[in-house]
Amino acid sequence: MEITWQPNPQSPIPLYQQISTYCRQQIQQGNWLVGEKLPAQRQLAQQFGVNRSTIVTALNDLQADGVLISAHGNGTRVASNTWSLALDWHHYLDGQFNANLPTIQTINRLENENYLRLSTGELAPELFPQKLVQAKLRAITPQVTQLNYLEPLGALNLRQALVKRLQHWQIDVQPENILITSGSLQALELISVALLKPGATIYTEAATYLNSLQVFQSAAATLTGIPQDDAGLCYWQLPASTTTQQLLYTIPSFQNPTGSVMTQQRRHDLLQFAEKHQLPIIEDTAYQDLWLETPPPLPLKALDRAGNVLYLGTISKVLAPGLRLGWIVGPTAVIRRLSDVKMQTDYGASSLAQQLLAALLADSAYDDYLTELRQQLRQRRDAALASLKDYLADVATWQVPRGGFYIWLKLKPTINMEQLFQAALKRHILFNPGSIYGADHALRLSFAYASPAAFRRGIAELAELIKRA
Repeated sequence: MEITWQPNPQSPIPLYQQISTYCRQQIQQGNWLVGEKLPAQRQLAQQFGVNRSTIVTALNDLQADGVLISAHGNGTRVASNTWSLALDWHHYLDGQFNANLPTIQTINRLENENYLRLSTGELAPELFPQKLVQAKLRAITPQVTQLNYLEPLGALNLRQALVKRLQHWQIDVQPENILITSGSLQALELISVALLKPGATIYTEAATYLNSLQVFQSAAATLTGIPQDDAGLCYWQLPASTTTQQLLYTIPSFQNPTGSVMTQQRRHDLLQFAEKHQLPIIEDTAYQDLWLETPPPLPLKALDRAGNVLYLGTISKVLAPGLRLGWIVGPTAVIRRLSDVKMQTDYGASSLAQQLLAALLADSAYDDYLTELRQQLRQRRDAALASLKDYLADVATWQVPRGGFYIWLKLKPTINMEQLFQAALKRHILFNPGSIYGADHALRLSFAYASPAAFRRGIAELAELIKRA
């Protein structure tokens, strides 16, 4: 329960009455739900900026009117309010889409507050190509004569620009094989509701970004982790075929969260296995263009001759998540099915954003931007590795990432990750513990968001908290 309001000590109305009125308003407006637990009295006193006796008086007033109820050992909760017409929304909060993990909810809520963000999976604002984007916005302005709905697959000129871009990775497709989505998350959601039946099994790398989402689980699918070795996913450990639907989700280049890269040979072997066992593959390529020394091997889709692979791309990691644009590449029949479902959900991604991205991708200045971005990320990675070596070498291990954003930190098993997460929050430091990806005693760090100086300061504070523990 978040409380940012405080009573006015200059008001003639007693402080406890101001607090009581505020609580009633929050309950009546539906901000505090029936059954929700209030913070402890000491915490309430701190949040309201009053002494504890004032809180006790206010709570007693509310309990006397039946607004709150207190039970020994169970704290104070919002009671069934017969005194107002407020709707009890609790009956409606258990819908089909699963709630996110509490840790992720905390991270999502605090990321836009004054916290040092050591794990954020997006580029720092200062890396945004402001001049390039503004120039393209000015250039396309005369062409924006209307912003009506686009065709179901998305803007044709954007899909044509993507066809040319995909040829750089030896992926030969036509515009009708591409569906523009509102980011990769929508692509995953479309796949989950349009292609999968309840009870389907989704195989992933054992530590995976998918575990931090509830997209497939909410569609009654089951996630199953498969181990990795130095060459990538150990596909031969996939269980024998069952009667249920099966699908493999993988990030072969700069995997999230581990940063691993699947070798070219492993990609060939995986595709042969998938063809033999009729196993569809979702290939997520969000970080493919963010190589720091040499490009990764060709995507699975470039090697796919049987139409086994659905290829996911996005502009969120290489340019800006706020554009909310991604794409799915696949067989025409699959793309048509997904586009039909998409039209039933949002009638297409932003027309203006699609025109902007089409203009950017067609300009050689965009390639110059990518070259400069890789250089900036390489410098940030090296600075982050230096900070880790100076402060955490005695308690953690990590691999040098060859691309992407992330450093996968493995800590000694004696370290309590939940306690470390909570202790870091008290110092206004946010990081993503490995538990949200399905791994214990690990955490994901990002060198793409926090400045090198801020990252170093955060790592120094984490090291101090670990040593105290």
